[in-house]
Amino acid sequence: MLQLDDEMLRKVQMVQLEMLLEVDRICKKCGIKYNIIAGTLLGAVRHGGYIPWDDDADVALLRPEYEKFRKACKTELDHTRFVFQDHRNTKGYRWGYGKLRRKDTLFLREYQEHMPYMQGIFIDIFPLDSVPDNYFLRSLKNFECFCVRKILWSKVGKLAEKNLLKKQVYKWLDKIPEKTVFGYYHHMIRKAGRKKTRMVRILTFPTPNSEYGYYRCWYENSADTLFEGKVFQGIKDYDSYLSFKFGNYMELPPVEKRKTHPVVAIKTEAI
Repeated sequence: MLQLDDEMLRKVQMVQLEMLLEVDRICKKCGIKYNIIAGTLLGAVRHGGYIPWDDDADVALLRPEYEKFRKACKTELDHTRFVFQDHRNTKGYRWGYGKLRRKDTLFLREYQEHMPYMQGIFIDIFPLDSVPDNYFLRSLKNFECFCVRKILWSKVGKLAEKNLLKKQVYKWLDKIPEKTVFGYYHHMIRKAGRKKTRMVRILTFPTPNSEYGYYRCWYENSADTLFEGKVFQGIKDYDSYLSFKFGNYMELPPVEKRKTHPVVAIKTEAI
């Protein structure tokens, strides 16, 4: 496993910044609403750019906007430099959200060396779907999301998991055909699209709060947000969002929690 030094990490961040600018360009041209979120928005507010130890970048769109962006990438994306991946256009892709990758780079996560698609430096493009406003029903939805996520993760989990029992469970889950899993995932998307609720979430990504969702209004109201000297769209009420997600977000975490993702191979210089 490789340890990213400060110089290599900064190079990764600058490649990701290039992709953030491409997302912003496409969205402006096509009238698509997006937001930088999570650690990327936190970095903008607290550091004016990347959190110094952060090695990823996150963009979120409400489901209709995500679908517009996915389709726009077919004609508007600079295909000489970038590729947009999701499970509908990339064989063997196991995530329920998209990734924009820089061609001719490499960012190979530990235990994902066997995944059968190009694994360049990337940013995550997350779709947000409705979840029930009723807390009990939303809790049940969270369990459903957990199960689907673990089935998708099983291709990696059967190698990465150290617990022998859990490792065996992942091996069993990996036998479920991808077509079946994604068929069910699309059923979840269709069901979520029937009602515009106050709460939304990424269906196949952990939602680490006791509410199991986020407020839709945060993603509907954006503001110009300075990040690494560039202007992107970020959540206007960032204080409420970041407090909800991180608590006292202006306080730096302890040093032992300032970690990057484990990688086994990396190349930042595009040809």
